[in-house]
Amino acid sequence: MDKKNILFVFGTRPEVIKLAPVILTMKKYPERYNVLICNTEQQKELSNQTLAYFNLSADFNLDVMRENQSLAEVQSRILTALDKVYEENNVDATVVQGDTMTVLCGALTAFYRKIPVFHVEAGLRSYDIYEPFPEEVMRQMTTRVAELNFAPTEKNRQALLKEDISDSKIFVVGNTVIDALFCLSEKTLNNAGNFFIEQNVKIDDKLVLITVHRRENHGERINKILDAIEYLAKEYSEHTFVIPVHPNPNVKDKIHSRLAKYSNVKLLAPLDYPNLVYLMKHAKLILTDSGGIQEEAPSFGCPTLVMRYETERQEGIDAGVSKLVGADYEKIISESEEILSGEFKNTRLKSQNPYGNGHSAQLIEQIIHKYFS
Repeated sequence: MDKKNILFVFGTRPEVIKLAPVILTMKKYPERYNVLICNTEQQKELSNQTLAYFNLSADFNLDVMRENQSLAEVQSRILTALDKVYEENNVDATVVQGDTMTVLCGALTAFYRKIPVFHVEAGLRSYDIYEPFPEEVMRQMTTRVAELNFAPTEKNRQALLKEDISDSKIFVVGNTVIDALFCLSEKTLNNAGNFFIEQNVKIDDKLVLITVHRRENHGERINKILDAIEYLAKEYSEHTFVIPVHPNPNVKDKIHSRLAKYSNVKLLAPLDYPNLVYLMKHAKLILTDSGGIQEEAPSFGCPTLVMRYETERQEGIDAGVSKLVGADYEKIISESEEILSGEFKNTRLKSQNPYGNGHSAQLIEQIIHKYFS
């Protein structure tokens, strides 16, 4: 086949983490692909920081974010900036990952130019258009224009088939986030350990990792979540609660005003990828509304409570490696206490990670190569 120009479009840290293994794999075949990397910078600092960890840099940085933009404003800005990239470059295919505004805009811009779209992490569904919001609709819309759908699990494949997506366009490949975990060297993890020593964060078997940032948890929900965390921090004062605080002021200001006074609560700036993985590896319990952490934590045997009412990652719930607790004060506390009152060694999960084995990027490259051949 002729050498193909493959444009990767992403904008957030999770997208970088999950696309980096695919980018690195495709770069091993310079005779097949010219890899182009476009960062919309939807999460400017976090995405660029994570790219650097994988020794990658963007060919195009779009700098689309402005303070207090509406979703419509973000979308129009990304679409306009991306269209210029396509106008000035010959692109044979576009690769997007997940369910962000960047994903939808990347898929739409490519579709408008009749360029094939390859969707990594396709077929995740909650079937509630407001949970998660607006991601559920974005991934469904992306599916309609995708030429190749790389589904992490058989459940995701079945969801796509129910939506009348041709079986010939669906491939079950596992989740690339597991590939990314295997990219971490012992040296990198040791450096992460030193980072937490410098931050005066005690890493032992009484560590609780908390992340909260999703749009649907803003407003009254985050108050209930913080009520529960405050109770747990007081009740389990011998445990250390580490919260990498999302930069969104709707989240950041409330967390700091409520929790900064507790000596066993460590409020950190957003962490780079190896440092976050180090915490997951050592955590006794994880409380999160993140999608990626639901997939990664089972690799370390860590129980995970998902502070959402619906999840498109049902495989973890079915396997018993995670539980939905929403923003329910009583449920967060009761489920957390069940873990925190026990010994670390007795709380470890025995189930295998249902999301993959670390060979997803290799499979994706083979399928793309076959597609062009």
